[in-house]
Amino acid sequence: MTGFWNVLNNKQAVFGMTMVAAIIICAVFAPLLAPNDPMKVDIAKRFVKASAEFPLGTDQLGRCILSRLLFGARYSLGIAGTILLFTSMISIITGMLAAYYGGIPDRIFLGICDLLMAFPTLVFVLVLVSVLGLGLVNLMFSMVFANWVWYARIVRSHVLMERNKNYVMAAKAAGSSDSVIMIKHILPNIAPALIVFFSLGVAHNVLMVSGFSFLGLGVEAELPEWGSMLSNAKNMIYTQPHLMFYPGMCIFFTVCSFNILGEALRDIVSPDA
Repeated sequence: MTGFWNVLNNKQAVFGMTMVAAIIICAVFAPLLAPNDPMKVDIAKRFVKASAEFPLGTDQLGRCILSRLLFGARYSLGIAGTILLFTSMISIITGMLAAYYGGIPDRIFLGICDLLMAFPTLVFVLVLVSVLGLGLVNLMFSMVFANWVWYARIVRSHVLMERNKNYVMAAKAAGSSDSVIMIKHILPNIAPALIVFFSLGVAHNVLMVSGFSFLGLGVEAELPEWGSMLSNAKNMIYTQPHLMFYPGMCIFFTVCSFNILGEALRDIVSPDA
């Protein structure tokens, strides 16, 4: 409860949570909030100006821009969240095991991390996608494979600080198994710090997914995803600049929201950092 009140007493954290909550509400309730079918094509209504029927107008295929932006929150957050889920699972398991047992497993782990971290993430993902082929599943797999080592190193560093503390020694003396010690004792103590990094990871993933979709390596072009919307509108940047402005602002707002929240949580968890 103390941690909860610390968050509520931090204006930046409250502001960040409000922004994130607004995005999540748009994503969850997109079918109720969207005034039109985001996939409906009507060439006769292409480039219609803002009106009661189309609050932000229509695109080059006569599709409602506002509806596509609302559903775009589902795709962008859903894809980024799925990538982060698998990344966090792999990084927590590998990072905890390497740090807790040390020795040869830890040296092998560090060697793998050094090898994978030697390549820029963007270039690494591009190489993996070129090998595996285009498609959302291949992109998500590539991003998980390229990103997990960065989070795993963070998990390892926190577990190293915790594994020799008195409460861990007491749990060992009481006969607790290694799995119980890691899951019930160490993990809850490092969870607040990990939440900070994972919240920042959402912003990073949203930006990367949108970037790869813009390059044509993500979702299918007709789907209402923000990066894909940017890609579809890039040829009309001078004649219809608003088609790029709206999804660009959605990406900007989302990335800023999670970064603001993550920075606030970091100040709360590590005030002396």
